[in-house]
Amino acid sequence: MTTFSIYSASIPAFKQILNSLHTILGKAEAHIADKKIDPNALLQYRLFPDMLPFTRQVQIACDFAKGAAARLGGLDVPSYDDKEVTFAELKARIEKTLAYIDSVPQDAIEGSETRAITTGSGEKTKHFTGQTYLFHYALPHFYFHATTAYDILRHNGVEVGKKDYIGTY
Repeated sequence: MTTFSIYSASIPAFKQILNSLHTILGKAEAHIADKKIDPNALLQYRLFPDMLPFTRQVQIACDFAKGAAARLGGLDVPSYDDKEVTFAELKARIEKTLAYIDSVPQDAIEGSETRAITTGSGEKTKHFTGQTYLFHYALPHFYFHATTAYDILRHNGVEVGKKDYIGTY
């Protein structure tokens, strides 16, 4: 019988999609160069006026990946300034996030299913167990923002497909 591994349910999923997002950003750069498009047309694009722009979607996807790795590992969540304004800077943020989640020891995350995790502050404070946090908060938010970033690029003609989003696993 296989036992549940919270590490295996989290870190590989974050790495898979972050690596895919990194690749997709490269395709967006090539698209911009080929079509002679102002990069800001994509970087600041929103699917709808009340939604966040592409840059913010990538930043938040990174934030949920590093935040989950830290919280599940019982560590302080590192803070990244949200100052990326180019595709190269967004790729560097993804690389920094991947390096961070790789630095969290697997044994620090394993067994965190019942760890008390608190997010937010004031009226936005939420309390979870590690497993509930991962499956009902961190992963859904992470996938939402990664998917929205993908959708913005696809909507704007960048030739990416399901295989690009799912990546290598």
